[in-house]
Amino acid sequence: MFCQVVYSPAPTLERDVPVATKPASSRPPTRTWGKDLLLLLLITIGAVLVHGYHPWAEDAEIYLPGIEKTLQPDLFPFNAQFFETHAHSTFYPNLIAASARSSHLPLEAVTFIWQLASIFLFLLACRCLAVKCFSDPAACWAGVLLIAALLTLPIAGTALYILDQYLNPRNLSAFAQVFAIVRILDRKYLQAGLFLLFAAAVHPFMALFAISYCGLLIVVREFDLRLAAFAAFLPFGLTLDPPPKTYHLAIAAHSFHYITRWHWYEWLGALAPLGILWWFSHLARSRQRSNLDLLCRTLLIYELAFLPVALLLSIPARLEALGRLQPMRCLYLLYILMFLFAGTLLGEYILKRHWWRWVLFFAPLAAGMFVAQLVLFPGTPHVEWPGVHSSNAWEQAFVWVRDNTPRDAIFALDPQYIKIPGEDAQGFRAVAQRSRMADRRDAGAVSMFPEMSDEWYRQIQAQSGWKTFQIPDFQRLGRDYGVSWVVLQQPGVSGLDCPFHNTQVLVCRLND
Repeated sequence: MFCQVVYSPAPTLERDVPVATKPASSRPPTRTWGKDLLLLLLITIGAVLVHGYHPWAEDAEIYLPGIEKTLQPDLFPFNAQFFETHAHSTFYPNLIAASARSSHLPLEAVTFIWQLASIFLFLLACRCLAVKCFSDPAACWAGVLLIAALLTLPIAGTALYILDQYLNPRNLSAFAQVFAIVRILDRKYLQAGLFLLFAAAVHPFMALFAISYCGLLIVVREFDLRLAAFAAFLPFGLTLDPPPKTYHLAIAAHSFHYITRWHWYEWLGALAPLGILWWFSHLARSRQRSNLDLLCRTLLIYELAFLPVALLLSIPARLEALGRLQPMRCLYLLYILMFLFAGTLLGEYILKRHWWRWVLFFAPLAAGMFVAQLVLFPGTPHVEWPGVHSSNAWEQAFVWVRDNTPRDAIFALDPQYIKIPGEDAQGFRAVAQRSRMADRRDAGAVSMFPEMSDEWYRQIQAQSGWKTFQIPDFQRLGRDYGVSWVVLQQPGVSGLDCPFHNTQVLVCRLND
């Protein structure tokens, strides 16, 4: 099994009282796997209800088309490079596509099941790690609940959540990273390596941070603390070749790549964990919790190793292209562990076994996260269940496009359409399964693959002044880029043939 849920005595250093001195009656009662897994499943369902589920939102526009094209290679004959650069570097689209083929379920259902599985496995991994550091089962559950309540918490200035409201490779990689740490603590390095291999297969970039941390754990515990920092510096396989000039324009909206452009509160989110983890380490030593102390001390070294690299890559203009290494995304794993430890300590020293304290703490926290998601997606159902018709007007238009236009059709939309009120960052490619001209969202792919910046910039320039476009402007896009359909915000442009319209959106055909 992944971790030991049937509680048995652990090594002496992991308990406040040596096992040999405990009377048999004081040992925790044996618990069954079934009861714990059922509780984890209930917490998983609760997490979805709190944080919502939006399968086509935000970066799903990058990841989901890769799965769709794997299943149907004739999709996206134009501009596929803006998502295939990511898809070709990971096993993720093949994994999800294989699940859809083997199960014969609709892709919507498959991605929802995988989202539930990723949350469940992530919480299971957190539970396993908490058990390695704390003897009180209630404290371990408090850590799991705190993580579950904070899944959509923004992580400092990194533009990341702990887990997103939609399925993506990072969600699948997260549980494997935490399980790898559990196996490192057990000195089962081969199993840890297999978890890290899976994490790297689905998200190579984020797995590098987990590999760095696991390497540090081994060095700090087995060798010399003075050598630990070297384990954090791993090759990223990037060159120092100067990027195209248009690359600078693509990364203008990606200030999170550069720590010197962060706001003061984002800096606070990066530096405050150093003090918190130092305190956790001090507390762990005083309570003889060697695993907790080891994990916290290693996290301190881990962030202090990446912080100067982040500063170095943010200051000189000639290193601008290397900002895509995003060293401060090391905070992703750090935040997961920090909040897990915070929850367990909270459960052990404050919440204890007083149910009313648990309610007073977790109910307002979950309610706050729930309201934040409602504000973030005001025009979309909080949980977009598979197969259920969406009330979002833009999604309705994109679904119509998927069901009523040729697969080789090429679309044009406002390059800033994801910022239109009520659109709620729903991805056209992800829902409609049709090609479109490049937009501002594609700058995310360009920021990681600079060689695409010139073509991206040409297409963005071709759509400049979109809000004042008339029929000749759309016809020009048809001549230059093969655009045959456009999606417009109401009231649209007179003279176009628009077979679909609702209160906010029109889908219009460009006649030859």
